Amino acid sequence: MKYLIIILSTILVNNVIFSQFLGICPFLGTSKKTSTALGMGAAVIFVLTLATLVTWLVNQYILIPLGLDKFMQTIAFILIIAALVQMVEIILKKISPSLYTALGVFLPLITTNCAVLGVSLTVVTKEFNYGGVAHMLSLGESIVYAVGIALGFALALIIFAGVREHIDLMEPPKGMKGTPIALITAGILALAFMGFTGIV
Repeated sequence: MKYLIIILSTILVNNVIFSQFLGICPFLGTSKKTSTALGMGAAVIFVLTLATLVTWLVNQYILIPLGLDKFMQTIAFILIIAALVQMVEIILKKISPSLYTALGVFLPLITTNCAVLGVSLTVVTKEFNYGGVAHMLSLGESIVYAVGIALGFALALIIFAGVREHIDLMEPPKGMKGTPIALITAGILALAFMGFTGIV
């Protein structure tokens, strides 16, 4: 039951984009086409889950025992995430060159995607309250939390891309074309996601 609560709360209630405001750059940058949004969403799901797994293990078994978690955590996590993104880039280039080309410059942006670093730092410091008892997230809970956050990011990205494709078919006023209408649309989507507050 607690895993279901974590998944629902991370995807809908505490969506990483609309409630935590993390990952806004790739959210606005890769949401012009649904196909690119799908690719970016899949890449973020993979990288975020893998990054959370590796950073949790490094923090738990290397940084904390050596007493380095207070001042080396952020630097170590940035290096781990950068290495993982490079690995994903190499794999995509070999397996799916079309997706690699479609993502273009946005794949390296996952390295600087604050959502990935933010979640990696959150899972090692977040206290999860279940049944009235607060405890640090275990490895399993951390991975479920990361998958939920990544799914929420992908869901928001795909919905936003679909809405932007429909807006492109219409004729918004000249002063509203491009970024202004995109930001207004993102605000309306954020209000829609606020409707899920209180579910869990």
